[in-house]
Amino acid sequence: MVSASHNLDRLVVSADDGNAVSDAGLLVAASLGQRLGLPGLLREHVTVPGSLGAHPDDKCLTVIHSLLAGGDCIDDVAALRAGSTQAVLGHRVAAPSTVGSFLRAFGFNHARQLDVVARRLLARAVAVGASPGLTESVTVDIDSTLCETFGLGKAGAREVMRTGRRGYHPLLAVIAGTGDIAHARLRRGRSNDATAAPLFIKETIGRVRAAGAAGELVLRMDSGFYLHDVVAACRAAGVRFSIGARMIGNLKHVIPTIDEAAWTPIDYFLPGAAVTEITWTPFTQDTRGHDRPDPAPVRLIVRRTPCTDALARNTGRAAQQALFPVYDYHPFITDRDGPMLDLETDHRRHAEVELAIRDLKHGMGLAHLPTKSFGGNAAWLVLNTIAHNLTRWTARLGMDLPRVTTKTIRRKIYTVGARITRTARRLHLHLPRAWPWADTLLNALDRIRGLPTPTS
Repeated sequence: MVSASHNLDRLVVSADDGNAVSDAGLLVAASLGQRLGLPGLLREHVTVPGSLGAHPDDKCLTVIHSLLAGGDCIDDVAALRAGSTQAVLGHRVAAPSTVGSFLRAFGFNHARQLDVVARRLLARAVAVGASPGLTESVTVDIDSTLCETFGLGKAGAREVMRTGRRGYHPLLAVIAGTGDIAHARLRRGRSNDATAAPLFIKETIGRVRAAGAAGELVLRMDSGFYLHDVVAACRAAGVRFSIGARMIGNLKHVIPTIDEAAWTPIDYFLPGAAVTEITWTPFTQDTRGHDRPDPAPVRLIVRRTPCTDALARNTGRAAQQALFPVYDYHPFITDRDGPMLDLETDHRRHAEVELAIRDLKHGMGLAHLPTKSFGGNAAWLVLNTIAHNLTRWTARLGMDLPRVTTKTIRRKIYTVGARITRTARRLHLHLPRAWPWADTLLNALDRIRGLPTPTS
């Protein structure tokens, strides 16, 4: 045994082991991808023209597995070509230059082909038990996020966003409670929150229904989606909605005049919070100021909290009643049935969508959109969502972990080093002795290999 206090200067280092595997735990996620038929879906649907479109499964899987291993740019895929790492992935690992040329060849329509792959993959994952609650009542959170870029070379990201920076403004649909990405769409940075939202909502509903959601479907959104077209899309699809309302027009005058007796106090992290409800008819006029025929009323639920400035002024004083209380109001509209307090609490859970966005940006590679091509960056977004979902399904099917971050799985499973030997015409993967999570990895691999093969 080597002493822990030995002189590191005497340690001889060489890069000459062709049997070493840098990220052996990727075998678990790669096995799940094979079990779900991901390589075949990529070969079937992705048809980038010319010689660059050859073997799209190898190139897309190279990006996906690089993202799982912690890569966040095209050059990082080269790490998968080291030693015998390719042997645990089940496909040929493409070179960074090949991956870059492949992504730059994508048009937006080719990125839509990857959308089909992601949609069918979600349905297959549900069929093998990756999202057991999806067949019941399902809530989907719709949100957008800003992905900053630098320079003027990226198509769709040259104009300045509302933050004063350049970048993209993708839309995301996240299944509540699981963090699975049901749909994603890249948009140019200057897009508003709700740009293309009605079509995106229609496609998201179709994906979730195709995956087996037969019960009530609820869409939760923040006030950036407070538009008549968004509500109309939900009603046309026969789904419930819960959408943050903006304090504009008559609403900013009506809410402060609600009788004090109508407010119900709630347990909240800010003292003095309360909730009330009124019937409200939004969007009585169209964008040209014309009255809409038969506007439909909805439930308007409002949470109020004392203004944080007023709370700060009263900090450290005896319970002092303000002469003229000042409140912040947080309204939302909904067509759901149920107790007011339950619906208000549920709407606040929309904030969980930020956890999935954080995992995409800091656990995957969405913080960096690598190509100049808009279609290539749209493909990069979809490949990130596929990698994200594979991690969630690996944790759920292999380890019974309903919610886990990518970084946790990467540290414990994906990035373990190993060595491959060949005996009796079979490959043998040797993990490090005393690896703390070796049993977890081996059990997850056994469970994933035992999954049934989807038929659709």
